[in-house]
Amino acid sequence: MTVPGGRWIQHWDPEDETFWKQTGERVARRNLFFSVLSEHIGFSVWTLWSVLVLFMGPEYGLTPADKFLLTSVVTLVGAVVRVPYTFAVAVFGGRNWTVVSAGLLLVPTVAAFVVMEPGTSFSTFLLVGLLAGIGGGNFASSMTNINAFFPLRRKGWALGLNAGGGNIGVPVIQLAALAIIGAGGGPRVLLGAYIPLVLVAAVLAACFMDNLASVKNDTGAAKDAARDRHTWIMAVLYVGTFGSFIGYSFAFGQVLTTQFGRTPLQAAYLTFIGPLLGSLIRPLGGRLADRYGGARITLWNFVAMAAATAVLVAAAVAESLVLFVPVFVVLFMLSGLGNGSTFKMIPGIFQNQALAKGLTGEEAVAYGRRLSGASMGLIGAVGALGGVAINLAFRQSFLSVGSGTGAFVAFLAYYAVCFAVTWAVYLRRPAARTPDGPGGPQETADRLGYARV
Repeated sequence: MTVPGGRWIQHWDPEDETFWKQTGERVARRNLFFSVLSEHIGFSVWTLWSVLVLFMGPEYGLTPADKFLLTSVVTLVGAVVRVPYTFAVAVFGGRNWTVVSAGLLLVPTVAAFVVMEPGTSFSTFLLVGLLAGIGGGNFASSMTNINAFFPLRRKGWALGLNAGGGNIGVPVIQLAALAIIGAGGGPRVLLGAYIPLVLVAAVLAACFMDNLASVKNDTGAAKDAARDRHTWIMAVLYVGTFGSFIGYSFAFGQVLTTQFGRTPLQAAYLTFIGPLLGSLIRPLGGRLADRYGGARITLWNFVAMAAATAVLVAAAVAESLVLFVPVFVVLFMLSGLGNGSTFKMIPGIFQNQALAKGLTGEEAVAYGRRLSGASMGLIGAVGALGGVAINLAFRQSFLSVGSGTGAFVAFLAYYAVCFAVTWAVYLRRPAARTPDGPGGPQETADRLGYARV
């Protein structure tokens, strides 16, 4: 199956149950594990500045608006690089690119170690923050790679676990910062701890991961995915789920220090809880979507996110920290749940398209796998831009009214839009339709939880 010494797998058919049980599952799980590790470190490096700004007291000369702008820039770069990182899997191979992308994380980590001291100019911090954005790209290449390893019936679980394990990199670096701040350490201690971890992730990927020959050199899939309307519709929904998760991860600590007057240490005691629970629940979102349908879970999740945001508006107006923090944590959890369910929808949508085109068997599976893998990077990139919008919305809200209340009102309106889009495109049934019969496109759509596309 694998070419000796090259880590290339020439034949891969996870939909064949015999192949899956005898060989495929073991290999897929091994690649999943080390993919999660590399993506985890990538997320930590990407969100590094969400905790570094807590170290940056008055002696650094930065205003709250400066800090929100800094984290917005980091989030923006992380979103943009997801597009080329998606293509890189097809060009270089999943294992090869994981090694390269993990090694590249040394650049922003070492750069931040060098400049992190009072007296450094704001423009220098912005430049180094730009470098940290490359950590956000690891998600796109990792999801595209792992999508190809698992059969459709297991994608919700596998993609949820892959993304959730990566997302945990956010609360882990926040916990590490909490421990270091509590012990009286400085930001360079935190950065110094991550440099060897980056090297470990790259070495382990080189030793234990594989490339799939079936996904190499299919760069045309990205063009086909970009032309499909469902790629962009799902991107709108992912802005609401992952955009919320990553945007709140960057902004939570700053909201606590700016609006509620918490000290950096007090904020650090709270900021990791939301991203941690949001990361842990993401695989559950995928599992629920496997069972009940991705669109159904996504729809009701947006209802819950809107309700939680409405409570946050009330808590912000009343300046009630006791109410604000637990509800914000609940919103984090809902964003994680929605991350899992939306990504489960993607392979199901393209698989259903294949059936609607009259494709069957391996041809239908290959079509769905090809377009879903390519679309995930584009969807992930646009979704991460939601994190940019959230940080900019908070920045403008604090500049305009002195609190984050205006930003929360805008988020509430967006969740309402996402609810309407999910229902209209993926759950609303046409007034009249032609039955497809057992195993046809409509039956498959019913099973996967969205209307025929």
